[in-house]
Amino acid sequence: MMTKITAETAKENKPYYTALLELLLQLADDDFILAYRGSEWLGLAPHIEEDVAFSSISQDTMGHAAIYYQLLEELGAGNSDALAHERKAEHRKNAVILEEANGTGTYLEEPRYDWAFAVVRNYFYALHKKIKLESLKQSSYEPLSNAAVKINMELYYHLMHWETWFTQLTLSEGEARTRMSAGIQKVWKDFEGVLTLGSLGDEMAKHGLIEGEELLKQRFYARIQPVLEAVRHPMPIPCGMQSGNGRIGEHTKDLDEALLTLTEVYRSSPSAVW
Repeated sequence: MMTKITAETAKENKPYYTALLELLLQLADDDFILAYRGSEWLGLAPHIEEDVAFSSISQDTMGHAAIYYQLLEELGAGNSDALAHERKAEHRKNAVILEEANGTGTYLEEPRYDWAFAVVRNYFYALHKKIKLESLKQSSYEPLSNAAVKINMELYYHLMHWETWFTQLTLSEGEARTRMSAGIQKVWKDFEGVLTLGSLGDEMAKHGLIEGEELLKQRFYARIQPVLEAVRHPMPIPCGMQSGNGRIGEHTKDLDEALLTLTEVYRSSPSAVW
């Protein structure tokens, strides 16, 4: 059985500590930006029940980001609020597909958002997040292992929600299926950014923080293939990373614009509690 490591012992091993910080930043930043994109659907979802459900999912997801940022604070990486709100786009570790705008327009001005894209992005992300959490539950870093257990319980409902939407819309005829197919292609071309653990992935696996990147990818493909077969959609392998590698700070203007909105209240009063 692997010895569980605490914050104090983690700090004493520099390679372990460096890999741990990188992993936590990826986890936190992914959830942080996707939760924001979800919040932009408030009042714009297909019906009132979905407004409530999607808002709840986004709130949960932002809560997951907060958990990871708090773990970083406990490790001495900085104040959790500052980590969430003060870091520039080039210092963010989130996958680029998660920062992409929901559609044209803005939340307040002529929002023409793509529900098919939202369903596919959230479903594929939740599916891979589930796979990562199952691995993180066995993490050598005890606080992360404990956090993964808690987050995994909430993710069960998120995954069920998005799988229902994905299946029903993709099995539909006409415009719904056409738009879902376009959404799948759009997400797939950049989903490698979610699957990768970045340049320190091998170190993360070596120290037992999470299992290896290739193994996690194989599990994702094994999970998504029967889903696509069930909705009679071809398996578009491999995933790509066409818009940039967010794990190394490559991002789009969508992230810059999102951060301006996300951090507006914080910048007006940094001493407020997030």
